[in-house]
Amino acid sequence: MSATLVIGLDGHSSGDRALAYGKRLATLIGECELLVCYVIEWSPFTFQTPEENAERHMRREKEIQTAMDRVVTPALADLAKAGITARGVVRHGDVADTLNSVCVSEGADQIVVSRSSEGGFAKRIFGSSTANLVMSASVPVTVVG
Repeated sequence: MSATLVIGLDGHSSGDRALAYGKRLATLIGECELLVCYVIEWSPFTFQTPEENAERHMRREKEIQTAMDRVVTPALADLAKAGITARGVVRHGDVADTLNSVCVSEGADQIVVSRSSEGGFAKRIFGSSTANLVMSASVPVTVVG
């Protein structure tokens, strides 16, 4: 029986820690696939003209390609060198909701993310993506320090 783990990357060293832990888990599990996921925070709620919406769509497509090139593809190359089966995906949306949605649609068994070292007043009031994911995920979430 094969396991699928969703690894949430953020383009920073915290995402590197999640990837390293996911790599370790995949080695321990054996028959395992990692789904490396980068979420570009994006609200679907806008009030724009049709022209602005067309421009926004083009910007979204460019952001997806940039994230794939800069974050996901290097992570996949690192995993391939280690002999670990992996795929990558970039999505727009709320980080917690999107990671959980990817997990559900892929039938994944677990989500691995890292807590950010960033803090601040806004995060204390509104919470963080990691905390929201832990509270709402459909599968176990491992948070790497």
